[in-house]
Amino acid sequence: MIRVLVNGARGRMGALACRTIEATEGFVLAGGAGRGEDLAVAIRNAKPDVVVDFTLPDAVRANALVIVDAGARPVIGTSGLDAATREELARRCAARRLGGVIAPNFAIGAILMMRFAALAARHLQAVEILEAHHPGKKDAPSGTAIATAEAIVAARAEAPSSIPATASRAGQASSTTPPPAADAARGAIHSGIPIHSTRLPGVIAEQQVVFGELGQKLVIEHVAYGREAYMPGLLLACRKVMTLDRLVVGLDALLFDSP
Repeated sequence: MIRVLVNGARGRMGALACRTIEATEGFVLAGGAGRGEDLAVAIRNAKPDVVVDFTLPDAVRANALVIVDAGARPVIGTSGLDAATREELARRCAARRLGGVIAPNFAIGAILMMRFAALAARHLQAVEILEAHHPGKKDAPSGTAIATAEAIVAARAEAPSSIPATASRAGQASSTTPPPAADAARGAIHSGIPIHSTRLPGVIAEQQVVFGELGQKLVIEHVAYGREAYMPGLLLACRKVMTLDRLVVGLDALLFDSP
């Protein structure tokens, strides 16, 4: 039986995670923690094997370090961990031979979308990302959009190309000059790839990766209609983290044998 503590248990994702863990064979919900509670004390009292974090970007760094220092295995679903923090967590997990998972997205369909985008990126050059989430999402671009951009860049040696916002001649534009970051209508630029973010009522999570080439367009899309979409991936991460002795980033590291 895998004992799981959910941090952020009173949020929508955290509450659903608690119900899912309680209802799934092989798991025990060891406890839940929320804003204003001492996470280290909660871990000490509950003695979990795994701590799932569904909190806020401004709290996730401190939470992740507390989890590892307490000797529990972190499964982080909160966006906001920068590269320096990921490296620090990786060092601490390695020193303890402790498994950990940082997942920008637990939806298996979204992981496949990123995988397919990386494959397409080897053959199609111009690309932009469009993502939409509910108004309560605090970060923009989303962690999934950023991870997708990084996967595209990693899949090919040549930098991605984007059509600049203002072409030098009508109907024509260089395919090698990235759009100016100051042009707000073109969204953020991450790893040279424009990312357009919207936050709208009625939306849970959607993302399109749009490739353009002469005479054609390829759209790779994932839509989550409910938060239930994330639960199979969460359970997978909680099972797999028990077999790891290091930190991994991305659910794809648990689904695929090779990049």
